[in-house]
Amino acid sequence: QVQLVESGGGLVQSGGSLRLSCAASGRTFRISAMGWFRQTPGKEREFVAQIIWSGGSTYYADSVKGRFTISRDNAKNTVYLQMNSLKPEDTAAYYCAAARGVLGLTEPKRYDYWGQGTQVTVSS
Repeated sequence: QVQLVESGGGLVQSGGSLRLSCAASGRTFRISAMGWFRQTPGKEREFVAQIIWSGGSTYYADSVKGRFTISRDNAKNTVYLQMNSLKPEDTAAYYCAAARGVLGLTEPKRYDYWGQGTQVTVSS
């Protein structure tokens, strides 16, 4: 099994920045890619960003492109989401996820392990 623990959420004003962290433990050799998703009450989980563990290639949702950056530290088995120029519509619970494959990573069903989530609230 793989365990994921997110941290770094909080309350920030519009235009501000936050950095989320997701530390992986356990059978981390199973991880091929990691992603960030977000969800607001009553809505489906929405893809935010992904990173391939080997090589580090990334992909972003259009809504965050140019504002958010996903990165990883292989030695620490940790993935980060740097969020800049935050907007009120970025308010959501943010979830880290890990996948054993590398296909279809914009879909939640492609991920095998999930963190507990961390709340990000952006005030206007």
